[in-house]
Amino acid sequence: MTKTKLMTALVDPENKGMRLDKFLSIRLPFSRSRIAALIENGHVLPSLAADTKVKPGQVFTVNIPEAIEATPRPQKIELNILYEDADLIVIDKPAGMVVHPGAGNFEGTLVNALLAHCGNSLSGIGGVKRPGIVHRIDKETSGILAIAKNDMAHQKLSEQFACHSIQRVYQAVVYGIPLPQGKIEGNIGRSPRNRQKMAIVSTGGKPAVTHYKLIKKLYQERAALIECRLETGRTHQIRVHMTSIGHPLVGDKTYGNPPKGTPDILRQFPRQALHAAVLTFVHPRTGETLSFSTPLPEDMSCLVKNG
Repeated sequence: MTKTKLMTALVDPENKGMRLDKFLSIRLPFSRSRIAALIENGHVLPSLAADTKVKPGQVFTVNIPEAIEATPRPQKIELNILYEDADLIVIDKPAGMVVHPGAGNFEGTLVNALLAHCGNSLSGIGGVKRPGIVHRIDKETSGILAIAKNDMAHQKLSEQFACHSIQRVYQAVVYGIPLPQGKIEGNIGRSPRNRQKMAIVSTGGKPAVTHYKLIKKLYQERAALIECRLETGRTHQIRVHMTSIGHPLVGDKTYGNPPKGTPDILRQFPRQALHAAVLTFVHPRTGETLSFSTPLPEDMSCLVKNG
């Protein structure tokens, strides 16, 4: 028999006229989309539409079904854990690991590893016992990721990403020597020429801003180590933005080809030389500011040292 948990919410005078789904998402530790699904599936009493305007004195009872098992299967895969508590886990993802199962990558992903590691500490995201992926990095990008274990943490971390209050710092090795520092702006969307790629687009797309600075010149000024700070977090943002100013990432076979005269050590680097080095955010429960940093992984570290 499925276990359930009952929660109640009383409408105060200041909530008068608020939509039911919005009111419950404010009063209960669930996202608005999760609340809407509970309403639609008859788990909120009295049974009203999500857009019903609530009235002071009304009491709503919400029946929270036990989280169901996630579809991806748990797999025991070693993780480099930087921090963990009841609400979230922070890991240093190695290059080559896919974050979420998808076409061609149904096993060996970060989600598979987290399902095995976290086990019953996952109380459910949207009613499914799964880790809450609030941001991603590409398969071949290494570095720091924060993952929520419950709806409350997932919602609050997602809000921080949405308002761009989370600080993210990346390190990358690029071809050529860019200016000592700069700011790159340009909406990013699907490339009109190749739907498998992202691009700076003149219409549509989403606003994207990257701040970069030069850290070290490498290989007789044929490459450079740079630091990038993101105001936004669009798909392939750093890769697209650095390519747009003529300095694609070393090893990025999608967005840039090695210039003439590139040393073999750069030409043969097997992945985009990109590492998520710093992540700073506010803990969703305690309000404490947490900051994590990791050094360059061995492959990128060797690339820089040999330069």
